[in-house]
Amino acid sequence: MPRLFTGLEIPPEIGRTLSTYRGGLPGARWIDPENYHITLRFIGDVDDRTAQDLFSVLGERRQRDPITVTIEGLDSFGGGRPRAVFARATATEALSDLQSEQERLVRRVGLPPEKRKFTPHVTLARLRDASALAVADYFAARAPFQKLTFTAPRFVLFSSRDSVGGGPYVVEAAYPLE
Repeated sequence: MPRLFTGLEIPPEIGRTLSTYRGGLPGARWIDPENYHITLRFIGDVDDRTAQDLFSVLGERRQRDPITVTIEGLDSFGGGRPRAVFARATATEALSDLQSEQERLVRRVGLPPEKRKFTPHVTLARLRDASALAVADYFAARAPFQKLTFTAPRFVLFSSRDSVGGGPYVVEAAYPLE
């Protein structure tokens, strides 16, 4: 079974706007816009039985309204040794609640808890040998960031093949927010 994770899809028009931030940063491997997403819960490689349990348990989520997502700026992971550039999404109560629910559901099928703090974001590039100064210059050249807002009508279970970061991602199942 492929590597699995849950997430929110990025609408094509938002993806096109985010793709304008590609380029101008040495050491960056840019993610293709069709692979932009907000990860809610990374699951990882699982066997077929666990995958089937996940398909089922994610369908047991509580009903909720579609979620409004605002992408508010550019940021990076890694501090003095940056490893990714991303577009930061506002951590609203609705988004955090959806992510927390998925954490509980995934743990119900026996998977270990996520160790990383949830930081809603869209990865734009993975970095290799990029300096903190180069990343700061990249951000300064792209300021100010114009906020982007969309409504997510569903979350999905994505799969990815073992590759060098950034997709391709496949929607294995979709769960409407209604």
